Amino acid sequence: MKILVTGFDPFGDNKINPAIEAVKRLPDEIKGAQIVKIEIPTIFGKCADVTHAAILKEKPDYVLSIGQAGGRFGLTPERVAINFDDGRIKDNAGYQPLGTPVHEDGQNAYFTQLPVKAMARAIRVAGLPSSVSTTAGTYVCNHIMYQVQYMIDKEFQELKAGFMHIPFLPEQVTSRPNTPSLSLTDDVKGITAAIAAIVERDGKADIETVEGHVA
Repeated sequence: MKILVTGFDPFGDNKINPAIEAVKRLPDEIKGAQIVKIEIPTIFGKCADVTHAAILKEKPDYVLSIGQAGGRFGLTPERVAINFDDGRIKDNAGYQPLGTPVHEDGQNAYFTQLPVKAMARAIRVAGLPSSVSTTAGTYVCNHIMYQVQYMIDKEFQELKAGFMHIPFLPEQVTSRPNTPSLSLTDDVKGITAAIAAIVERDGKADIETVEGHVA
């Protein structure tokens, strides 16, 4: 099995992005699955082009995209991507879409094929906060999740994919009082646990609930 994991570069006022920093530090193999790691730009459209090229080259079984969600305290696998680009700020190319569809011929929304509840449960078992999220926002994170699902719909029907948000790093919140953060070591630990859950649930349905005893 091969899993392509993508991480965004820094954007906005941030000089670092925990997404790519954590992705770069993932092991090359998790539970027997080969892990291929790439950096993608925080740019509408271009991030999808880079990911598409990697899918063609690597022919992965799964794609897991990682992005920063400042303000969230846990790692949050995303359940759904929507066909809607609405930038709170400009992307790294200076583009700021406002209420535009990702694809005119795409579905209104796509659901992930990943076992998001099992992923969240595995992260909790690893001792870290996690929950399933039903909104990936309307910025480049939702954009890449939607774009890969669109690729599955139109081109790579056997592929399975999804997205997971991770919190700020501690150094990103020194001037953001009361804003949660997670260490890079914990980010890597959590993403690794989530990927292990993906491998373990391959060919099986997701678990029914995240809740329960995790000690």
